[in-house]
Formats: sequence, structure tokens, C-alpha cells
Amino acid sequence: MDTRQVDVAIIGTGTAGMGAYRAASKHTDRIALIEGAHYGTTCARVGCMPSKLLIAAAEAAHGMVHGDLFGVHAGQVRIDGKAVMKRVREERDRFVGFVLESVEGFEANHKVWGAARFTGPNTLRIDDTLEIQAGRIVIATGSRPHIPELLRGAEDRLIVNDDIFDWQDLPTSVVVFGPGVIGLELGQALARLGVRVRMFGTSGSLGAIRDEAIRDCALAAFNEEFPLHAEGQVSSIRRTAEGVEVCYQDHGVAQTETFDYLLAATGRRPNVDALGLEHTGLALDDRGVPQFNRYTLQCGDSPVFLAGDANNTVPLLHEAADEGRIAGDNAGRFPDVRAGLRRTPLGIVFTDPQIASVGLTIDQVEARCKACYAVGEVSFRGQGRSRVMGKNKGLLKVYGEQGTGLFLGAEMFGPAAEHIAHLLAWAAQQRMTVSDMLDMPYYHPVIEEGLRTALRDLSHKLHIGPEMVARCMDCGPGA
Repeated sequence: MDTRQVDVAIIGTGTAGMGAYRAASKHTDRIALIEGAHYGTTCARVGCMPSKLLIAAAEAAHGMVHGDLFGVHAGQVRIDGKAVMKRVREERDRFVGFVLESVEGFEANHKVWGAARFTGPNTLRIDDTLEIQAGRIVIATGSRPHIPELLRGAEDRLIVNDDIFDWQDLPTSVVVFGPGVIGLELGQALARLGVRVRMFGTSGSLGAIRDEAIRDCALAAFNEEFPLHAEGQVSSIRRTAEGVEVCYQDHGVAQTETFDYLLAATGRRPNVDALGLEHTGLALDDRGVPQFNRYTLQCGDSPVFLAGDANNTVPLLHEAADEGRIAGDNAGRFPDVRAGLRRTPLGIVFTDPQIASVGLTIDQVEARCKACYAVGEVSFRGQGRSRVMGKNKGLLKVYGEQGTGLFLGAEMFGPAAEHIAHLLAWAAQQRMTVSDMLDMPYYHPVIEEGLRTALRDLSHKLHIGPEMVARCMDCGPGA
């Protein structure tokens, strides 16, 4: 077996791994970038970009179907499933190509192909052909779909989001399990493209929405397009000659329905179980994931760093990029470990209407402030620009701290949420007060005027001044 010594070994070449490589390269040229599956990112290959291509086609179809609202009659809309999926595949491959070009630009002698496994705290074995002794190691192995045992009854008709983007044509029907980000985005897109869709959840949650009123608003809107059982009661799933048979309860009535495919959108699990972490001496949590510092990505006081979806905390591309950079920097200059910039939390679900969350969630606000906060809100039902465009569905809530008037966070289901969320994230990261935000310009007529309405409502409910600050300090955080 060959042996190689490096300063930094990085396992995985997704968003986090590539970021770690670039950052570590600024500190040392003795690097091993290890990949055992395929080069490229989840985002480009099976995530963000191909799903948005499918959503774009769905939005075009939806706009044509609902032109009657504006007196525009397009006649019968015909959806060419083969053409839809051809564009999805071609544009997906184009995005993947850009990522592969980046990897091709990395130093050839840095790249190592094969599956890595720890044999000691600083030693990796690659496919039993190479041993790498590394001063520091970055784990950036990503994640994979998690499939509950019940769903395996679908057998060969069980699919995950990865499979959809290789379809040659659209199916007639799909049953979706998991109304999270992936399930909602793909389920709604397929429904708008003429696929019969039914969706099941178990816990009642919907796209990570924390506020009950916003959740109910979103659930009602989605059910106008396809049946969504947020607290589904499914008794059996089995493969039949016709497809996938699902037996469930609908308002207390037993139902049986057959679908072409079952899409499992039931979460993801970190790819750390085959790494031989038992040989590292690292403290592991109940999922078998190393415990780590969120700001440095360091695992305990070891020279091991954990970045991206592999740590299973915030599975978003921009977070993975930040974590890769932080982990790579710290691995490169170890033992000089420094806290990196962690940006204001920002999450967006590209449904229609969209779902967004910014800053602290309502649960976190309550834990931090208890009674010393206020909530402002606006319904988009009567909001001017939203109504003009026929997109007047949704609810926005914004949170502020009593005494200081500091903006804390927001949650939203509504039009243009991806843009409003960015404005709010910038405001939160700059630690702006609600008054500061109301002093900003708002054009007319724009959807952002709805945000101003919510902020005005919040401002009216806030009591600003040193007396209120002192009163809230007496309460103490979470008191």
C-alpha cells in the first residue's frame, strides 16, 4: 500500500469541500482532495438548479392556465412532458459542467479518487490502496436521502429527488411523502405540469414553518392545487402490477389509491456512517455525527473539521460554502483556529406562494425574550401590488425586541418572499431597529409595501426606551 503525507486532507468535493480546498490552498500546497462518488455539487446535480428548472416550467404552465383572471384566454394548454424534461436535463448538465470545470482547474496532484475511511485520528485509508497521513482533516461528505421502512413497499417505483431529473417524460401520477422543502417544491411543480399528486406528512409540519397561523395559511393554499395531508394516516404501501398502492384514511374514511411512483422526500442523513469515525476518538452525537463548534467547525480540540451537509445542521448551499471556507481556513492555519463569519439565518422554499424565514424563529424569540417582544403582521389578501398580479395569498410576521426596538426575525408565506427575505436578512445582520427599517425607501406600487405595513404594525406594538429596556433586563433571557 502506498503512503502519502499531507498537511490537509479534505474528504468530499461538493460545495463545502470545494470551498475548503480553496481556503486551505492559501495556507499550504500539501493537500489531498478526496472523492469517491462523483465530482460536483448536490445543488447543481440533483438539488437547487434542476428543481428550479422544473419549477420554471410549472410556473409557465400555471400562468397560462390561470390567464382567465386577467381576461386572457389561452385555450387548451398542452404540456409536452418529454420537452419539459429534456430542457431540465440539458440545463442541469450545463450547470454541472461549470462545477466540473472548476474541479478540473484544481491541481491534479492534489486530487485523490476513492472512498476514504479513518484508520486512526490522523490517518485515512483510500480503497485499501493508499494510506494518507494528514496533519488536519476536513470532513465534507454531504448527505443522502433518508427513506423510512414503510416507503420501501413501493419497491422499484420508489424514487428520490435525484431520480426525477433523469426522467425522459413526466409520469401520470406521483404520491409524495414529506411536505418539507423538497417535497413541496417538487410536488407542486409536478401538479402544475399535469401530474396527479397526493402528498402525505406525519407530524403536521409544513416546510419548516414555525408559526401556526402561517402554516394554516400555506396548508389551505397548497390544498387548492393538490391534496396535502399534513398529518396523514397511511396504513400500507405496496407494489402492484399497476404501480404503487397506498392505503390511507381521509377524514376517517378508508381510501386506496394507486400511483406511478412514490417520491420519498423524507429528509436527508449525513454521509458519515462509512467513514470509520470510531477510530478517531471524536465525541459523536446520537446520529453518529461528530460534535463540533458552529463558529470554527472544529470537532472538539482535534485537527478534524466538519463542514456542509455532513454536519446536518443547515443544509443550504450558501451555508455549506461558508462552512467550507471556515473549515478550510482553520485546517490550513491550524492550530490557529478562529471563529468565522456566520451570516444571519435565511431560508427560502421556492413554492408559489413562497415560504421564507429570516433571523430568529418565533420559538427562538420566545426563548430569548419571553414576554419582551412584539409581533407585527400583514395579510397579502388585500395588498395592492399582490392583488394586481393575482398573487394575493399569504401572511408575513415580523418580530421585534421591546425596549430596544431591535428587529429579530420574520417568517413569511407569500409573493416575492425570496426578495423580501433578503432585505430582512440584511437588516437583521446590520442589527437595524424597526424604526431604522421604516426610514428606508419604499416604492409604490410594490409588494414590499406589504412589508412596510407589517413593520408599522410591529412598531405600534413596541415600547421603546431605557425604562422598557431595564424592565426586560430584569426578566432575563428566557425568564
